[in-house]
Amino acid sequence: MTFVQLIECRTNRPAEMDRLMDRWVTQTKGKRTATHAVVGKDRSDASHVVEIVEFASYEEAMRNSNRPEADQVLNEILALCEGMPTFTDLDVVRDERPHTGTAATARRFFDTIAAPGPLVALDGLITEDYHDHDPVEGRDTIGMDAMRRKLEMWRGAFDFSFLIEDQISQDDRVCTRWLWTGVQKAAFMGVPNTGRQVTMTGTTIHRFDADGKMAESWLQYDRIGLLAQLDALDALAN
Repeated sequence: MTFVQLIECRTNRPAEMDRLMDRWVTQTKGKRTATHAVVGKDRSDASHVVEIVEFASYEEAMRNSNRPEADQVLNEILALCEGMPTFTDLDVVRDERPHTGTAATARRFFDTIAAPGPLVALDGLITEDYHDHDPVEGRDTIGMDAMRRKLEMWRGAFDFSFLIEDQISQDDRVCTRWLWTGVQKAAFMGVPNTGRQVTMTGTTIHRFDADGKMAESWLQYDRIGLLAQLDALDALAN
């Protein structure tokens, strides 16, 4: 369940507060579990500052709070505030948005397809008529069943994981830049099993439908670099 924390404080040192928050964002880049944060200043009382921070769940919020950087920044915030800030914890029971594409859902897609064991059902993530544009491969993959077959091909040849390096959301689309790390365990595109650990960079843009499922994707990845690591560039000619 989505979780939101509402933080209210009073300060007459807003510029220092802004610099502190900028430093907090820099220090926790790539580690912070918040999915969205908004800071507002009361129009009728400039000393009244409100921050609204969204997390995928209460557990993710607690994981964020337990980071060593969190205690340090909290102490610095207290030093800038007049009196104690107030914290209100909210479980989101209704959330209406004009567009439903979310970075968290895209991240869950990558976690799901890389998870060990049998590939789980994808109907909670992608639509039945899912359309995957793959200019590197030279042909599109259309439909959930075809997408499963494509994923099973990769999963059968490698044990792999994704490191999400960047995500950008706009309207119904989420762009994810990722680093893929795999260990070859079977033949791949005619290349015999090498047992090597290999890496590959890539970017995926997902388009979401009105129900919050991924309906379409555009994929770019460094297949040449992958085949080079497998000493198999000749496979590109096949």
